[in-house]
Amino acid sequence: MSVVVLTGGVGGAKLVLGLTQILPADQITAIVNTGDDFRHLGLWVSPDLDTLLYTLSGKANAVQGWGREGETWTFLETLRTLGGEDWFALGDGDLALHVLRTMRMSRGDTLAQITADFAHHWGVGITMLPMSNDAVATSLETDAGRLAFQSYFVERRCAPVVERITFDGAKQARSAPGVCEAILSADTRTILIAPSNPYLSIDPLLAVPGIEAALRAATAPVVAVTPIVGGDAVKGPTAKLMRELGVAVSPASVAAHYGTLLDGFLVDERDPTAQLSLPTFACDTLMHSLADRVRVAESALRFADSLR
Repeated sequence: MSVVVLTGGVGGAKLVLGLTQILPADQITAIVNTGDDFRHLGLWVSPDLDTLLYTLSGKANAVQGWGREGETWTFLETLRTLGGEDWFALGDGDLALHVLRTMRMSRGDTLAQITADFAHHWGVGITMLPMSNDAVATSLETDAGRLAFQSYFVERRCAPVVERITFDGAKQARSAPGVCEAILSADTRTILIAPSNPYLSIDPLLAVPGIEAALRAATAPVVAVTPIVGGDAVKGPTAKLMRELGVAVSPASVAAHYGTLLDGFLVDERDPTAQLSLPTFACDTLMHSLADRVRVAESALRFADSLR
């Protein structure tokens, strides 16, 4: 039986890597957020897809969790001397994905086709599906005005106060082939929502027509892994964003955000579960090492199996 994971970038990639250590790769399907995708210097960049590709192929920067290990920056350094935009770091090796992706998209290949080919060439055996082949762009209404996701996240380092989040193009988008089919398959053992940012990484997925409906209709249990540990986010702007949106930084708030979509919630052992009204399982959810990632993946699967 297969496992489906809805995921963003770094945190979700850790969980998926853990799953690959305990399940055959062909039993794992990752449905990946593309609301972060954007065009930069004429190139189509897909940060979350690339983070998963780098992580599962052993090419990820072990310290950062994103980008390539041993990356070089000749292109970026030359770009600066010419007065080009250097706020988004494109490494020399990283450029190969963006150049090839952009070239293939210009001739009509879909993002799903391109991603599958990249995964094949790098020996990534899981099924990697972008949430949609259509462009969906996460935008944020902030005290500094309306900002595209990467302008907020990278250029301004998440400093502006967020008032509202929108997903431009989502209503017109269609889920990529295989996305809803994987969720609804009778062969699906469980559906995991990775410990990615609920608002910036998972909500874009749910905004694509058909995906949330498929989750609600699925026979497999839907289990979320908490992005909150000890009353705070492990990294990234999740906690800051929750406070700005007037939401308490707690597992209960995340569970309430997902609402009746969930059948269960994997929480960190450091956090209270009294306020949670759905089935829960507590464990150490920090994933610093490969052994940690395996432990969390195993806990999520055992918990989900108990809900079947």
